[in-house]
Amino acid sequence: MSATAAQDPRLAIGRSPDALSLGERTALAGQFVAFEVYNPKDLPLHRIEAIGPDAAACIRQLRDRGLDPLKFEFVRLPPPF
Repeated sequence: MSATAAQDPRLAIGRSPDALSLGERTALAGQFVAFEVYNPKDLPLHRIEAIGPDAAACIRQLRDRGLDPLKFEFVRLPPPF
């Protein structure tokens, strides 16, 4: 049996919130996620780039990956319904 983002939130990184299963989305509801800020020049994909209990955790994850946190927005992941 393979792990899911519900068991390890890091598995949600790189995925669209819409691609998460119902169980994953329910388990991750309330977590902060980082999305690249919309820029018409770049047209970023709407995918999770960091996830954690607060924006500070997301910022640390982005910096650890060499990404500029100023280019991201941080929002709470809502429940699936």
